[in-house]
Amino acid sequence: MNYEQARFNMIEQQIRPWEVLDDHVLSLLAVVRREDFVPPAHRALAFADMELPLAGASAVEPGQCMLAPKVEARLLQDLAVQKHQTVLEIGTGSGYMTALLAHRAREVLTLEIDPGLASIARKNLLRAGIHNAQVRTADGSKPGELGGPFDVIVLSGSVADVPAALLSLLKVGGRLSAITGFEPMMHATLITCVAPEAMRTTTAWDTVAPRLLNFPEPSNFRF
Repeated sequence: MNYEQARFNMIEQQIRPWEVLDDHVLSLLAVVRREDFVPPAHRALAFADMELPLAGASAVEPGQCMLAPKVEARLLQDLAVQKHQTVLEIGTGSGYMTALLAHRAREVLTLEIDPGLASIARKNLLRAGIHNAQVRTADGSKPGELGGPFDVIVLSGSVADVPAALLSLLKVGGRLSAITGFEPMMHATLITCVAPEAMRTTTAWDTVAPRLLNFPEPSNFRF
């Protein structure tokens, strides 16, 4: 397989048409080797326009996956991470989005609930020469003591709504990106902290993504 041609096709045929036009993002996608973060059984699909299941995920929680490349790219463009900024990621997976963020940021702290995936991500990031990202095995729905505040927070999966506990970790001027809502259509939501305890929310585009584990879900009960 010609990985470089496949990478070029991914960028030109999937990502640009999805309104990802930031040259810094496109250049980054060209140099970070996505195939090195894909489970070996799915490596031939590394550049396909689809989610990919992650080997190493818990057998009782088999839904973990890599998001489609165009979704990862659009999230990265929306966040506009700068070199002096610190980033918190919820849902490390195999570490690909972590690697993209680390290239843009000063430091990344990423939380992965599945110990097997956390171990795989650490190895993938080390192999890729990423040294400014720390993978912590932790439940991102219960962030606890993480330090911070952070300039950027990204949820690499969907939630019904963004918990206030995560919003409280944003610096003034900081941005949080999450895919929120319910199937069949969710929303890419960007929340900016404009003043202490004051948030501005925009929803720029629609998509669907698997749920992050353990985040609150509204009750389906109706009177």
